[in-house]
Amino acid sequence: MAKLYFHYSTMNAGKSTMLLQAAYNYQERGMRTAAFIAALDDRAGRGMIASRIGLTMDAIPFDISDDLYAMVEEMQAGEPLACVFVDEAQFLSREQVWQLAHVVDRLGLPVMTYGLRTDFHGRLFPGSQELLTIADELREVRTICHCGRKATMVVRLGADGKVVREGAQIEIGGSDKYVSLCRHHWEEAITCE
Repeated sequence: MAKLYFHYSTMNAGKSTMLLQAAYNYQERGMRTAAFIAALDDRAGRGMIASRIGLTMDAIPFDISDDLYAMVEEMQAGEPLACVFVDEAQFLSREQVWQLAHVVDRLGLPVMTYGLRTDFHGRLFPGSQELLTIADELREVRTICHCGRKATMVVRLGADGKVVREGAQIEIGGSDKYVSLCRHHWEEAITCE
């Protein structure tokens, strides 16, 4: 039975690596997949999913206005798909999360999404909130804080290397800009002057 999965974590937990490995498993068995990535995340190049360990895969870049159900339905009309993957799922709109649920429910395809749960303010991204609400299966991808505890939060660093406390929810970056911390050290970092 097809399901909508949400694999979530903080930055640098290996979500993209997991996606790339799962997609490879399908492709190795001759099964066709579709992969999507938020167009605004072009760190590895537009339409490219990349992991920190060097693995890459071409993907379809999506914008907030794209109808993902219609896109998948059109692809499915050609050669059948076995699975749909979405990286940077926190950037999905609520409507797009429902479109992916329709891919599962109406087309019978599993959809595996990977993304951040919260932003540097400790608030849910809209796409993540909707996925946490309606996904059939939630899977936490764990990473650790510098103290060894489970990291559940992330801080944003400015150009000067200091913690940023204000700003837009979305600012694309990697380990040069974001650090994953446990709740204790996140609170300490954002309240420290």
